[in-house]
Amino acid sequence: MEDFSGRAGVAFVAGGTGGIGAAVVRALAARGSAVAFTYRSDREGARALAEEVKSAGVLRVDLTDEEATARAVTGTARAYGGIHTLVYAAGPHVPMRHLSRVTPGEYRAQLEADAVAFFNLVHPALPVLRESRGNVVAVTTVATRRFPVRDGLSSGVKGAVEAVARALAAEEGRYGVRVNCVAPGMLDDGIAARLIASGELDEAALAVTRRNIPLRRFGAAADIAEAVSFLASDRAGFITGQALGVDGGYSV
Repeated sequence: MEDFSGRAGVAFVAGGTGGIGAAVVRALAARGSAVAFTYRSDREGARALAEEVKSAGVLRVDLTDEEATARAVTGTARAYGGIHTLVYAAGPHVPMRHLSRVTPGEYRAQLEADAVAFFNLVHPALPVLRESRGNVVAVTTVATRRFPVRDGLSSGVKGAVEAVARALAAEEGRYGVRVNCVAPGMLDDGIAARLIASGELDEAALAVTRRNIPLRRFGAAADIAEAVSFLASDRAGFITGQALGVDGGYSV
């Protein structure tokens, strides 16, 4: 598949060294796109991924830093002749806790690290995406549709990302810009893998979760990357303002 081989500029993936982000970088590169990506702390992982996909650019960026994020976006567009796809695949690890045990300060910090970070990324990209008639894909969570207990800290903030994505789709469509979300369910890699490794989800909880998924299994980061690649491609040229659940049917 060469979905992006004719596209000018690059795909810009924020959070390229995470489980999902790295899968997205690989998928877009495999489909003919030049790819630039950001990372926050995993320098070695970023270097290895860049060598693997022959990345157009790798940038260390804290997305909560408004000015640094804007420089990364506009600088990448100047250096590589534009951005045709912007992917938000970043976001900190979110512990599973009852909301009654989450302080307002902790919730505020999560909003800053995720919802505000998304806006910091997409806002300076809008003029660039208007020029390319490009698109945005944000990775969110299926928990915005079916709320698991102890996942409110994640779902509430990702819900804000989805709301902004829908608003941008409504406002930017006249410029040819599409904005969509991919909402993962439980995966064997990514954040879910960290929850399993940390013991926040034990075997009993995992068994219950599997029973709640019609396909009776967890997904993989590659499943999310496939959905992102589809929404970013011309095959999805009449799709905007949507959140595609990739969850094995959990949200049914």
